[in-house]
Amino acid sequence: MVKRYRALWGVMLVMAACTACQRGGSCSEEAARQGVIDYLSKRAGLNVAAMNVEVTALACRENEADATVAFTVRGGNGQPMSRRYMLDRQGDHWAVKESADAGGSPHGGAAAPGTELPAGHPAVGGGAPKQ
Repeated sequence: MVKRYRALWGVMLVMAACTACQRGGSCSEEAARQGVIDYLSKRAGLNVAAMNVEVTALACRENEADATVAFTVRGGNGQPMSRRYMLDRQGDHWAVKESADAGGSPHGGAAAPGTELPAGHPAVGGGAPKQ
């Protein structure tokens, strides 16, 4: 009787392993990062090779994932820009479905509170440059 249960557990373990192997497209930070890089590489005027791309947060579901990605200039030490991406599983890889600002972008619409724009910079929202 014990041998029968061991054999049954052995068969179930092999079936589970085979199912996991066929699923493909594992949801990992590296897989999400590659999906974002593939997406950005198709955009004209964007040099992805000049960027550091790092997944800072990842939430996975069966066929979707939400990733927050930070970008910095290679060799630079500036503030990272973050963006959120929703990814879809497409076969054995992830593809960007949509994206949105994640906040904290250094290119936001206004200067940080308590700071002034440099001389000659156009006013936020249009208008004449500061003198």
